Parts: sequence; C-alpha cells; structure tokens
Amino acid sequence: MNRLPLHDALKSLAWLEGTWKTEAGKGKFPTIKSFGYHEEIRFTSIGQPMLNYESQTWHPEKKTPMHREVGFLKIIPGTNKVKFILSHNFGLTTIEEGVVDAQRIKLDSTSIARVTEGTKDPAVTQLRREFFGNENTLEQIVYMATTNTQELTEHLRATYIKVD
Repeated sequence: MNRLPLHDALKSLAWLEGTWKTEAGKGKFPTIKSFGYHEEIRFTSIGQPMLNYESQTWHPEKKTPMHREVGFLKIIPGTNKVKFILSHNFGLTTIEEGVVDAQRIKLDSTSIARVTEGTKDPAVTQLRREFFGNENTLEQIVYMATTNTQELTEHLRATYIKVD
C-alpha cells in the first residue's frame, strides 16, 4: 500500500510514521522464563486521522515468527487523545486509550476480548503501553496483568531504530 499524505490531525504523531526495527527486545513476566526477541513495527499514513499499525516479532536465534499484531492508532481530531485498536495473532483483541504529549504516548486498555476456544490461560486482564522517542529512535514498554498476577507488571521492553 502506498503511503498517503499525513492527515492534519496527526501532526503530533508525525515522528512515529515509518518502519522501526529493533536488534533485541526483552520479555519477562513472573509466570514465564525471560526471553529475547526481534521486532519490526510499521506506522503508515492512510490519509485519515489514524495510522495503520503492524508488528512482527521473531525468535533471535531460530528466526521463527513469534507474535504478530495489526491495527490502528487513531487520534481524536482537535485533541491529544489517542486510541490504539489491535488484533493479536493468538486470539486477543484490545482497545487502548490514552494521550500523546510531545513525543510520548501513554495508553491503558479499556477493552480486552479473547477467543476462548484454543487459547490457554492465564488470560490478559489489563495492558499499559508507552511509546517515546524522536524521529530516529523509539522505545516501547508494555505492562500486563493476567488472571493469575492481578497487577500490572512490565512484560516487554524494546528500543527501535527507524529504517525508512
């Protein structure tokens, strides 16, 4: 898909548009063994007051796919309020809402739904996500709570370099 001009409402998110790649991200959680991953994320203008979003992670040694997300980062025109609508490849859909302030986005989940057949417990009950950076580097931290942890705990942390 060709990149369309950035919608005027997205000026506060212009720094985010493009493809970002990390050498190594780190994952951890009280109920699992810590792990590393590589990731590429893409924010693409579609000419509307939102950016298309894609994320693909893969195993650092095996090079096999791990996690995929697709969705939209939508800004409410005339405000600094954003909504991040995501579908995850393991049967989860999330809506995260928050604000953009300078080159920092803070989001908290307002809706989490999951396919129950074929998915394993524990279930994700809450997410918090932060993006911050500039035109050349980006950091993302994801916090998660599940049915067996009850409180938000850092789960993922990655630093990205812009590749286009």
